Amino acid sequence: MNPARDLAAYFTRRDLLKSSAAIAAAGIAGGLVIPGTAAYGATSRGMGRIKVGLIGCGGRGRGAGIDALEASPDVQIWAVGDLFQDCIDGCVNAYTNPSEDTLKGLPDIVERATVPPERRFVGFDAYKKVIASGVDVVILATTPGFRPIHFAAAIEAGKHVFMEKPVAVDPAGVRTVIAAAEKAKEKKLSVVCGTQRRHQKSYIETIEKLKEGAIGTVLGGSCYWNQGGLWTKDRQPSWTDVEWQIRNWLYFTWLSGDHIVEQHVHNLDVMNWILGTPERCLGLGGRQVRTGPEYGHIYDHFAIEYIYPGGARVLSMCRQQPDTGHLVQETFVGSDGRCVTRDGPGRGDITGKKKWSFKGDSPPPYVQEHKDLFASITEAGPYLNEGVRIAESTLTAIMGRMSAYTGKEVKWEQALNSKLDLMPTDLDFGPMEVGPVPMPGQTPLV
Repeated sequence: MNPARDLAAYFTRRDLLKSSAAIAAAGIAGGLVIPGTAAYGATSRGMGRIKVGLIGCGGRGRGAGIDALEASPDVQIWAVGDLFQDCIDGCVNAYTNPSEDTLKGLPDIVERATVPPERRFVGFDAYKKVIASGVDVVILATTPGFRPIHFAAAIEAGKHVFMEKPVAVDPAGVRTVIAAAEKAKEKKLSVVCGTQRRHQKSYIETIEKLKEGAIGTVLGGSCYWNQGGLWTKDRQPSWTDVEWQIRNWLYFTWLSGDHIVEQHVHNLDVMNWILGTPERCLGLGGRQVRTGPEYGHIYDHFAIEYIYPGGARVLSMCRQQPDTGHLVQETFVGSDGRCVTRDGPGRGDITGKKKWSFKGDSPPPYVQEHKDLFASITEAGPYLNEGVRIAESTLTAIMGRMSAYTGKEVKWEQALNSKLDLMPTDLDFGPMEVGPVPMPGQTPLV
């Protein structure tokens, strides 16, 4: 792998996307799957068993495995790997002793998801063993801080990849993902990411309307992921500092990227879908409510203004504070109207000169994204490689965090080329101090 060469290719490609017309075209070329094509709803039936390796056996990993099994009757969970034995045990038990609801949808889950002990791998090198076990596809569902390392290894080994969002927690990781995604393109390896709105019929149809000019010229917008609190893991006496932080990963930037990266990336990805990538941003944030040691050192709220090519401005807001309101949506404001996208009823609404609302059913996007991946692999649908696109959306979230943490305006190229690398070297179980809470005006912009 030659990161310098791959990044040079990336910059050349990005220069070509600066015009609004090219940005619109890139939305389709970058992995937009249109309902009704072979990829939409296609499976790999008749193509032989697809051996899937699951790297990361927590709740999201287990769920992704079930989604993959539901997406195609030819999928087999071939190997599993995790840092912790109890996570592997919980995953194996969930597959071999499924709930009644799971059995109704997947009556053959036990047969297709029984993984023998010799293909269950534990430890920091478990990902290498899963990749080398004879799998065709790997699902990357560990904590996000490990994603760049695992993705690069999978592509180097010639494996197709489904990876959860976000794909990095720092600019160094983003660059690794971009280089690996370019390598995947050379090898014709399919890559699909867990920003499921890109595979959700309601979102796809709505975004197509915007690209057709339903609200005229898009001037800006806003996006929100405001919600209550999430889980924490109480530290156990037997856990080292590193084990506790990894098990309580949401609250440490080196593992999650903070919630603007780990969660709000969904909404920012939708804004980028229409507007491209931002030129610069300025933001603020802090922690008002989640101040105890169980919450590590991350913030509980952010507000960022992103400025896109052509001057479009987007207000981004995210919050995780207990006993507060819930708002998860995206809004685009144009010269001729307004569009709101969200999950649930009213999932795509356009007001103004050309009123429109999404009608009909929208298949579960968590399953659809796997269907689209398998269609890409088996050539039943178009080739998909979403690696660079999700790396860009991840960097959009990271640069917002960088601005809020430091109080400084951050430009795109500045973020992409930043020396910030949060992953500890020679990581092993042992002592690790909890870093300080970032303080604007004191935390340096690296």
